[in-house]
Amino acid sequence: MKPDTAPQALLEAIDAERMLREVQEWAAINTGTANIEGLARMASVLADAFSALPGEVELVDPATVTAISSEGREYEKPHGQHLVLRVRPDAERRFVLTGHMDTVFPVDHPFQETVWLDDETINGPGTADMKGGLNVILHALETFETIEGSDRVGYDVMINSDEETGSLASRSLIEELARGKYAALTYEPSALPDGTLAHARGGTGNYSITFTGKSAHAGRNPHDGRNAIVAASDLVLRIKALEADDITVNPAKIEGGSANNVVPDLAILRFNIRPKSTDAMDRFDGELDTILAAIKAEHEVDIHRHGGVTRPPKPVDAKAQRLFDLVKACGAELGQQIGWKSTGGVCDGNNIAATGVPVVDTMGVRGGAIHSPDEFMIVPSLRERAALSALVLAKLSTGDHL
Repeated sequence: MKPDTAPQALLEAIDAERMLREVQEWAAINTGTANIEGLARMASVLADAFSALPGEVELVDPATVTAISSEGREYEKPHGQHLVLRVRPDAERRFVLTGHMDTVFPVDHPFQETVWLDDETINGPGTADMKGGLNVILHALETFETIEGSDRVGYDVMINSDEETGSLASRSLIEELARGKYAALTYEPSALPDGTLAHARGGTGNYSITFTGKSAHAGRNPHDGRNAIVAASDLVLRIKALEADDITVNPAKIEGGSANNVVPDLAILRFNIRPKSTDAMDRFDGELDTILAAIKAEHEVDIHRHGGVTRPPKPVDAKAQRLFDLVKACGAELGQQIGWKSTGGVCDGNNIAATGVPVVDTMGVRGGAIHSPDEFMIVPSLRERAALSALVLAKLSTGDHL
């Protein structure tokens, strides 16, 4: 007989010791976004693990991504493959669950090992963000597959290799898999160690603007030159002036120039924007084009624009709110108190929401201090969050909750 969805039955179906062992093994594999070899090893391990579920596992090549070098040249950045599992693709109701295998810690970073901080807390690279979350996906789905009626629905699992750098090599894949799904769950760690979920999110965009001027001697004939750094600095002031209540602009870095006695003919400005609404995002984009045209004319420089918004803002509409309410209700059944708060952070949930699919994107483990050597995971949350997801999926499989 298949287990029911009673809270105690779900919890007892989950092997907490196995979960912890797997997370420790996965965290021992360095998967900094640029570590292609480490990502390949991780993808292979994950493919083996997720092959225990029905359906087909596929490793998908990354989309082409370019960047601007410090010399102002556009080049292609290598990325690892992404994992996709498709289960019952012909089912009428289907879900998508997403996570990422990459971390922010490069292969030469000193933070490579896991250590216990206390009886319930482990410190290690990617334990919270988000190899713990990947393990929650696996065990939640293994448990879900034992629940009566699970075979009536289908789902896709997508684990990308480049979330920490904006998912540029996987964005189209994420959006393709999300479209038409009934609901989506993403396994970033909880917004707070107590399990609080991230609610509405702002968006983000990264830009690299290259200015090509004309060099000249700073003493003999400076007026014959066209100063690229001055043009870049002019842009800094103009885009900073575009800040408003619904958008912030962070000029982060200017590169270029050479000796003090040479008028610089190259400058690269790199900056980030954080729009809180789609209107703010579109407004900035249009105003930027106008400003660049004015600077080009006034400073007599050539300008090349690279980049843009990578994650649109994620508001919470009525359907998404119903999904949040369902997660909260399922948590209550399991003795977990779940709330939520808006955040300025971004993740793949932003891109999923842009397809019109309701998403809760912090279904991963409880933990904190992510992106630092103090990153920690609260070990009991592995089992807690796996049971939570299994129950949410069971509820979503019947009735019209959204």
